[in-house]
Amino acid sequence: MLVLTRKVGEKILIGEDIVLTILEVRGDSIKVGIDAPRDVKIQRAEMVAAVTEANQEAAAAASAGSSTEARLKELFGNKPPTGN
Repeated sequence: MLVLTRKVGEKILIGEDIVLTILEVRGDSIKVGIDAPRDVKIQRAEMVAAVTEANQEAAAAASAGSSTEARLKELFGNKPPTGN
């Protein structure tokens, strides 16, 4: 990992097409501007992790739901519900 120290207004170049600009430093937060081509995917790591976790939870719930459905079909077959 390359570690750089920058001040407000200073820039970091990545390749020929990407420019990071330090816009603001306030307490323990840094505001960074990113200038990059549209085809470059830029994501916050914590958002990717949150979406991945949510997808895994949804897949687990769907898997549990399908096993519940299978168990109910074992018990009751594929009979249509009767009107009450």
